[in-house]
Amino acid sequence: MKISIIGVGLIGGSMALKLRDKNIADFIYGIDNDKKHITEALDLKIIDAEADLENGIKNSDLVILAIPVDAARKLLPNVLDLISDQQTVMDAGSTKAGIVNAVRNHPRRSRFVAFHPMWGTENSGPKSAIAESFSGKAGVICNKEESADDALQTVESIVEALDMHMIYMNAEDHDIHTAYISHISHITSYALANTVLEKEREEETIFQLASSGFSSTVRLAKSHPEMWVPIFKQNKENVLDVLNEHITQLRKFKSALEKENYEYLEELISNANRIRGILR
Repeated sequence: MKISIIGVGLIGGSMALKLRDKNIADFIYGIDNDKKHITEALDLKIIDAEADLENGIKNSDLVILAIPVDAARKLLPNVLDLISDQQTVMDAGSTKAGIVNAVRNHPRRSRFVAFHPMWGTENSGPKSAIAESFSGKAGVICNKEESADDALQTVESIVEALDMHMIYMNAEDHDIHTAYISHISHITSYALANTVLEKEREEETIFQLASSGFSSTVRLAKSHPEMWVPIFKQNKENVLDVLNEHITQLRKFKSALEKENYEYLEELISNANRIRGILR
């Protein structure tokens, strides 16, 4: 299978490495506006050749969009304009409703499969790509009934090759769930990092005293705004809903401390401990 990957960074690069290891990809074209990414991807043998959009698509069986969600939403109609009825297009975006709606009435909508690999790190670029990164993670396919059977089967085979377990849901439900399990985590991490940077002016002290708990909590704050601002923008209503609930929970902890109501504080913590039964 010949594959074109639009965006050869962390996600696109990791997919390329895994699909090459599994002998799914015979040849991989890299399409990226960042020439440094192309150079690194070639040096690391993530891709076989650079291509422009038109030639990369023309010569590929499968096209993967692994770019920020606002860029994917804008570019996807143009990609579908360039393909034939024998080609398949998939994305790897963290929000789905906006992308799906952008091509709802496109004449080649059925050649597109909306996909989200539930994995990522705070790092970026081809040098951060890891072949085994998706193993054991959830691979979400959205609105599968809107995709042609053969296109869906192609993407399902890709998800299996990535060693992910498949989940099917509609795009709106996906965006609600990811707001709770992913997007709010990033906002919380950014806010905590800003809190510490505002209150603790001695950066060396942060470095010396930072425990594994603090480091793991603010790890996501290293994630780049180029990726996450578009995600928050695309999923604004759901993120605001969960953010309001999060603020309510923070106020409960604040009130318990202010009123020295330590029994209530213990109750809040005990209730939170129920997450152990969900996340093992």
